[in-house]
Amino acid sequence: MRSARAAARLVGVAVLSFSAYFSVLAGLVVCAFAPRARGRWQGKVFHWWSAALMPLLGVRVDWQGPAPATPFLLVSNHLSYLDIMVLGSRLPAAFIAKAEVRRWPVVGHLCRSVDTLFVDRARKGDLPRVLEHARAELERGRGIVFFPEGTTSDGSGLLPFRASLLDLPASLAMPVWAAALRYDTGAGDPPARDAVCWWGNEPFAPHLWRMLALGRIEATVKVAPEPVVAGERKELAAILQREVAARFTPVTAAARESATPA
Repeated sequence: MRSARAAARLVGVAVLSFSAYFSVLAGLVVCAFAPRARGRWQGKVFHWWSAALMPLLGVRVDWQGPAPATPFLLVSNHLSYLDIMVLGSRLPAAFIAKAEVRRWPVVGHLCRSVDTLFVDRARKGDLPRVLEHARAELERGRGIVFFPEGTTSDGSGLLPFRASLLDLPASLAMPVWAAALRYDTGAGDPPARDAVCWWGNEPFAPHLWRMLALGRIEATVKVAPEPVVAGERKELAAILQREVAARFTPVTAAARESATPA
C-alpha cells in the first residue's frame, strides 16, 4: 500500500512538474521583453505548482498569520526540501537556496526554471552576486524567501542565523517577515523528524520515497504579525531569530496521534 502510494505520487509530481516547466517556458517567450511581467509569471507558475502539490502529497497547510504582499522578504527555519513547496503554495516568491538544490531531482530542475537564487557557500565571492540578483528580483516586484540557518535541521531546535544573507535588507533598511515551520505525521506513519525533515547525510532519493509513502503531513506555518527592520545585519539576524523562536515548536520524534491514520 505504501509503495503503491509513493509510486502514484511520484508519477503525479512528474506530470505536474513538466506542466509547470513548459508553462514557464511559454511565459518566457511571451514576456521576453517585459522583465516585471516575466517575474510575475514565473512566481505565479511556481505558486500554482506548489499549491497543486500539497493535496497530491497529502500535505495540509495550516497558515497562521499574514501573507506578505509583494515585493517582500521573508525568512524561515529550514527543515526539508518540502519547505520550498509549502511556502510557495501560499506566496508567489523566488527563493534563495543552497547550491546543492540545483542537483535535486525534479525540484531542482523546476527551481532553476523559476529563477531560484542559488548560493554556493564554498565560494566567498558568490554571496554578493546572489544579493545583487535578489535586489533585481525585488525591483521586478517579486517576493524573496530564504533560510538564514543555511541548512536543514531535524527540527529539535533552531540553528544560528547567518547574518551574511541579511546584508541586503539591512543596507536598505527593508522590513523582513519572520515565519516558523513545523511538520507532523499521522498515526501509523514514521515521525516527521525522520520522514519529512531531511538532515544529516541521508541520501535524497530514499528520503523522498519515504515521504511520498506517508498517509498525511500536517505543515504549520506561523508568521509574525509585523515585519522587522534593522540597519545592521547582525542585529537583524538576532531579532529575526528571536521572532522565529517565539513561534517555533520543536518537531517531535513521534507521530501526531490525533491525525488521520494512513
